Amino acid sequence: MIVARSLKEVPYVPSTVLSIGTFDGVHVAHQQIIRDVVHGARERSGRSVIVTFEPHPKEVVRRKGPDREPIDGPMPLLTTLEEKLELFSTLGVDLALVIDFTFEFSRKSFRDFYTEYVVEGIGVSEVIEGYDHGFGRDREGGPAELLALGREFGFSVVAEKEYLVERDVVSSSLIRSCLAEGNLAKANRLLGRHYSFTGVVITGDRRGRSLGFPTANVQMADPRKILPRNGVYAVSALLKGRRQRGLMSLGVLPTFFDAHPRVCEVYLYDFDEEIYGERMTVECVEWIREQRAFGSPDELVREMNRDKIEGKRIFEALQSS
Repeated sequence: MIVARSLKEVPYVPSTVLSIGTFDGVHVAHQQIIRDVVHGARERSGRSVIVTFEPHPKEVVRRKGPDREPIDGPMPLLTTLEEKLELFSTLGVDLALVIDFTFEFSRKSFRDFYTEYVVEGIGVSEVIEGYDHGFGRDREGGPAELLALGREFGFSVVAEKEYLVERDVVSSSLIRSCLAEGNLAKANRLLGRHYSFTGVVITGDRRGRSLGFPTANVQMADPRKILPRNGVYAVSALLKGRRQRGLMSLGVLPTFFDAHPRVCEVYLYDFDEEIYGERMTVECVEWIREQRAFGSPDELVREMNRDKIEGKRIFEALQSS
């Protein structure tokens, strides 16, 4: 897949089929749109293009004040730009255009954007969007406006229906809520994959090793990335090109501290290598239990051994299914 960072890098191809959006999460509804874009392009012997934005538009439009500083920090993300692009490529997209989303860009009208970027810039034969698509200044361009523009400029428009999973309309905001509530199973179903994040293994206090459970302390590669609710999880980790099964403890170490920054510790089964400084991608497979304070380190170790057994049971069940 070709990745372009400006319109000048995109050749004009009139047979292009495209979709435009933030695509945070690249969940099952996003995936359906992208597959339809790829399929439509192949049917027309054309090119599939996904147009997305960096940073997240909400991070920009909610800024206030003379210097337009963020009012409450960066926008929490389900997928970083790097993750989105990898997923687009896996789904077969030919070209992704990443637009630098600034406040000035956010004031561009729906018609001006489509005229400059789509009709005259990228080239277009068909646009495929979600049922709730809204674009341009103050989201002025919805499905009806897009259909009218298509008739004017000679491209077709497809507005996808709501995508339901277990009677819920799939959305990025619903997935965020599931992760915050600890409902990992539902979040994974809405995503169509295990929720994951990437970080770097840093030096910790080696407490896990002294307890017989050596762990990798993982520092997030992008602080905007959402982590699920505190607790213990069965996880699959990608490290040095290899996949390793294990457990993740996410939280504030309540057995040892009254107050402590949130940390991510990953214990890998049958693994004893020096990995400081390595990148690790952690896939959250299944929730095991809440994080809680134990009366002593020995009591914690007994619970960790039970977690280890439960994690292995989870992976055995997945393998057999």
